[in-house]
Amino acid sequence: MIIKTADFFKSAASWKDYPGEGFPEVAFVGKSNVGKSSLINTILNRRRLAKTSSRPGRTQLLNYFTINKNIFFVDLPGYGYAKVSKSVKKTWGRMVEDYLKDSENLRCVVLILDIRRLITDADHQLIEFLRSYNIPVIYVLTKSDKVSNNEIFRQKAKLKKSLGDYYDEDNFIIFSALSKRGKEAVLGRIDDFLFSD
Repeated sequence: MIIKTADFFKSAASWKDYPGEGFPEVAFVGKSNVGKSSLINTILNRRRLAKTSSRPGRTQLLNYFTINKNIFFVDLPGYGYAKVSKSVKKTWGRMVEDYLKDSENLRCVVLILDIRRLITDADHQLIEFLRSYNIPVIYVLTKSDKVSNNEIFRQKAKLKKSLGDYYDEDNFIIFSALSKRGKEAVLGRIDDFLFSD
């Protein structure tokens, strides 16, 4: 996939605000502070398109970006951030769940995980949810520049054990926003899902 244009389109809080263009969609989701915005900006060759922040939990709406004028990338609110209120967490959860269930144009979900961390119960719940709706998942393991190759190998082994039958080597991509490692692999895998039958 070659990125020619990438622009912010709109934010949405519910299905009433979803775009009506009918473009195929790729959703990006992950726990707060895993580098989701940095991943989006890196693969789109833009520095500040998706807003990054030192404060986790800043994305509170579904943010749509138009890619090549015929695809939507959708930045979903981060989950698992302890310092937001229960009511906000509930609202985010319902918003994300409704989108994942109801979007007729969703082709795949890019699930971002920090390679330095183990999969949590919240991660497992999301993975189970995606599987229950037969939504394809691309796992992107971010911040690989912060660990050694040996540690990457060990973490992938732990993920494989934790995920069991859900583990698919083809859909696990090691990524670094700093070195851009994995950038082309992420775009290539997205391309596979966007234009598969």
